[in-house]
Amino acid sequence: MESRVKFAGHPLHPMMIAFPLGLLGAAAIFDLIYLVSYKSGWTQAAFYMIIAGCVSGLLAAVPGALDWWPIPRGTRAKRIGLWHGVGNVVVIGLFFASWLLRYPDPTTPPLRALGLGFVGLGIAVVTVLALIWVLGYLAFHVAGGLIHLLLLFAVVAFIVHMMRSSSRTIW
Repeated sequence: MESRVKFAGHPLHPMMIAFPLGLLGAAAIFDLIYLVSYKSGWTQAAFYMIIAGCVSGLLAAVPGALDWWPIPRGTRAKRIGLWHGVGNVVVIGLFFASWLLRYPDPTTPPLRALGLGFVGLGIAVVTVLALIWVLGYLAFHVAGGLIHLLLLFAVVAFIVHMMRSSSRTIW
């Protein structure tokens, strides 16, 4: 199946997910640092990262939903895509609830706000691990390991290209 939403010939959804993944993950890490250091700058940064992560996550969901919609009903791909989408909406909802609880004073959030962020992060980690498992299944059972071989060729081609296009070494 080919993505229907592309930018410069590449699927848009996988490009966009880096933003919510990085922003929400960093927000949770900043909350952990706050719990150790009690320096409010970490929670203030997390406050802004959470809202940016929620907005970028909802924006990333649009091309994901547009790619998911035409998948035939009753297929495993449709079910997995549904679980993926619903799981990520739950994660964004938990982080957004955490943001709302922080809103009155981002420098000293209540512990339940931090807890919601950690639960959201936990669900996100489970979702990512499940996605990795599915991709591994597809690579070895459907494509017979072909995807890993192609990835190896791509990495080698990139290194050769970098060595040829630059007079300096890449080491």
